[in-house]
Amino acid sequence: MSSTLRLTRQNPLMELRRGAFEIEVDSKPVGSINKIGETVEIPVEPGHHTLQMRSGRYSSPERPFDVADGEVVDFHTRGPLVWPVYVATLLKPDLGLSLKRD
Repeated sequence: MSSTLRLTRQNPLMELRRGAFEIEVDSKPVGSINKIGETVEIPVEPGHHTLQMRSGRYSSPERPFDVADGEVVDFHTRGPLVWPVYVATLLKPDLGLSLKRD
């Protein structure tokens, strides 16, 4: 049996970064999430993993997670919402995407 990583791209009032977000589990590309409000489900093996989002040179911090056999783990992601954060991503690209566990 496998487990599931469920990832939702939040639907904020205004997201300043558009386009696809690439999904990486354990530093390997496993898919993408393209539209605001979209949810994707990715099968993962039970155990310890890391999750990171990328969009061009921008990324989220890596988020570790553990998942049991048959369990569903939920995260949500979004781009920057305010101009100061958007501008800060020019100097620190790993602030470019938010990634949080639900």
